[in-house]
Amino acid sequence: MKLIEAIGMRLDGLIKSKNNLTEYELAKQAGMPRSTVWKVIHPDLTKVKTVKVDTLYQIADTLGINLKEFFDDPLFDDISD
Repeated sequence: MKLIEAIGMRLDGLIKSKNNLTEYELAKQAGMPRSTVWKVIHPDLTKVKTVKVDTLYQIADTLGINLKEFFDDPLFDDISD
C-alpha cells in the first residue's frame, strides 16, 4: 500500500470512530477547506500523491491526537512507495 493511501484510510477510520464527526465538521474545526480533508481521505479519486506535514498535524491536533498516535497503526507497517 502507498503511504498516501494508508494516511487516507487512517484518517477515515479516525473520523468514523468519533461519533457525530463528519469530514465537513473536521475541516471546519481544523480551519481548512473541506476539499483538503476529502483529498487526503480519497487520494485515489483525486490523484493526490502527497499530504503536507503541517496539514496532517493540524488534522491530528483537531482530532485530539499527535502525529505519533496518528502513525501508530498497522496500516503503516507495509508501505511500498
